[in-house]
Amino acid sequence: MVLYISVAIGTVALGYLVNNQCRRDGGTLSRQQLLNVFSLLFMFLVLFAVSACRLNVGNDYAKYVEFMHLVNCDAYVPTEIGFNTLVKIIYGISGYENFLLVFAVFAFFTVLLFLGAIYKQADSFGFSFFLFMAFGYYFQSFNTVRYYLALAIALYAIPYVLKKEWGKFVFLILLGATFHKSLLVVLVLYVLAFVDWKKWQLLLAAAFCSTFFFFQDFYLKVVVMLYPTYEGTEYLEGGTSYVNIARCAAVLLLSLICYRKIVKNSERNRFYFYCNLGALVLYVCCSFLPIISRIGYYLTITHIFFLPTLIGSIENEKLRKLCKAGVVVAGVLYFVLFMRKAGADGLRILPYETFFFHEMVPILSDVS
Repeated sequence: MVLYISVAIGTVALGYLVNNQCRRDGGTLSRQQLLNVFSLLFMFLVLFAVSACRLNVGNDYAKYVEFMHLVNCDAYVPTEIGFNTLVKIIYGISGYENFLLVFAVFAFFTVLLFLGAIYKQADSFGFSFFLFMAFGYYFQSFNTVRYYLALAIALYAIPYVLKKEWGKFVFLILLGATFHKSLLVVLVLYVLAFVDWKKWQLLLAAAFCSTFFFFQDFYLKVVVMLYPTYEGTEYLEGGTSYVNIARCAAVLLLSLICYRKIVKNSERNRFYFYCNLGALVLYVCCSFLPIISRIGYYLTITHIFFLPTLIGSIENEKLRKLCKAGVVVAGVLYFVLFMRKAGADGLRILPYETFFFHEMVPILSDVS
């Protein structure tokens, strides 16, 4: 835990040295731009190294090693073609089942895309990066590495939605879906969030959302059709997060207060507003769906941009500082709660172990 806290504090401190609003002017780099380069490089190296050097850290680490072994044996696995192809290429080049390199490649691109997305889109890189770390997105990427690569791709692709560059957006999403097909939902969710909804359209959408309460069996059958491996497993038990509901509700309240000033006439902020509203609807109405949080994260990840923008729009300096302090305190508390359950089943990112000092535990194929 000391390592994780040190990584979080150290990288956040470096993040506040970055000014992503500083643009290159002419052929020379300013002092701030050089500081940006060195800060971002060091942040990347720290985050990449901690993720890439871990061994059997993450609830599904051993399961992934098993999947990679089965892919190498040309056996059936429920993973997507992009993941399977990458494993075959790396194992083929290595000459042995080099699962450590596979995890390192995922860590490299996941961290790179997250940092790139935050640098390109944040109003305040430091504040947005703090929220990214405080909400646990980085440390949760030690689990379900395919999904968090997909989440990073989704975040990176948002500017293409806002610029209406639909071809680039669709290409990135389809590419990411070859690693985790849940990413395909953003082809619908992000387009819906981009729409400037009228009141009557919102009423119709609310009426549709009410069907989730009355036709749960039907929607579960649809999910099983899309994810046949979920049938008869604990994944169909559903469940939601009251913490995420509270977070979405708090963001919604703040955004409604600032709506006329900063949201209504801004396509970007309206997009964030509807992402948050959509996440709240999913968490409240669709708790029966398996792993609803994975779908919700594609929407709530925008909080790291939306919250700094909302707070920055508050004209009263004392109120603005008070709101920012409140968000920082809430983020720290969220991180503390996350760290307290970091060793529990379902997460299991503690204790931290590295291949420098530990050996991999036997996988299912080794003991069967």
